Amino acid sequence: MTSRPTARELEAAAATRAAPRPASRPVGGEPLAMLRRRGLDPRPSAPDLPFDPSAAPEVHAAIARQLGHYAFRLFLRGAILRPRGFLPREATRYVSAAKVRELAEVAVALGIAERVGRGRRYRLQRGARSFGGTLEWWLARELRERLGFEVATGVRTGARGVGGDLDVVAAGEGKLVYLEAKSSPPKHLTSAEVSAFLRRVGAVRPDLALFVVDTALRLSDKVLPMFAAALQRSGATPPEPRRVVRETWALGPRLYLVNAREDLVENVCRAVADGFRALGPEIVPPPPS
Repeated sequence: MTSRPTARELEAAAATRAAPRPASRPVGGEPLAMLRRRGLDPRPSAPDLPFDPSAAPEVHAAIARQLGHYAFRLFLRGAILRPRGFLPREATRYVSAAKVRELAEVAVALGIAERVGRGRRYRLQRGARSFGGTLEWWLARELRERLGFEVATGVRTGARGVGGDLDVVAAGEGKLVYLEAKSSPPKHLTSAEVSAFLRRVGAVRPDLALFVVDTALRLSDKVLPMFAAALQRSGATPPEPRRVVRETWALGPRLYLVNAREDLVENVCRAVADGFRALGPEIVPPPPS
């Protein structure tokens, strides 16, 4: 039987070890620093955008203004799916022919698209894998501009057994907010995606988590039941959904489902405000004198 090292031997061995390297200062701003404080190893990825991420601020501001229009988001989503070029009517079937051609010309003016051939067809000047990266960029930018958050997008958690990116992480008032952004309509959402989102929430433990679907369709028909089922499968008791505004729903004090009915960013801001108030202390009014 091998004898255990003595206290003297343990101390002597420890004394011969080299000093550890000094820890490097965290990079990536407060959102990534908050993830590191949770024991994670966050790694940001390069943005997937159909425009130059280093363009001048006024260019980004003009693009963000257009993204505020649901019709432009529908158009750009369809244009990204046709990297070899498209007729305006091929980009989306939810906008009139005259309007979608107008949107194509707006994209040309912004430097996102160019005319090809005899001018009837258009093509994006910069490719992107999907509209998801643009949606994340825009939501993060609006959280920074409207609410003063420090933001990061497309962040790998580094947590074992947890796949996918954190689409948007935002830090403010010492609180961490995580947004999952979906650019497809609810019919394309799967139970596996909902479960994966909830696993990321469990790994990250944000103060608020928002599941944001860029659609004008109701979330109560399919998405709410999917979350209830996923929570039940995980052993949790699904809370009674509470409508915050329109199709923005609270599932307990920390989890929100948000859609784009009327205004996507306004709905996100309403959910964040509701969540921050819920996290605050209850103030009991003094008894009447």
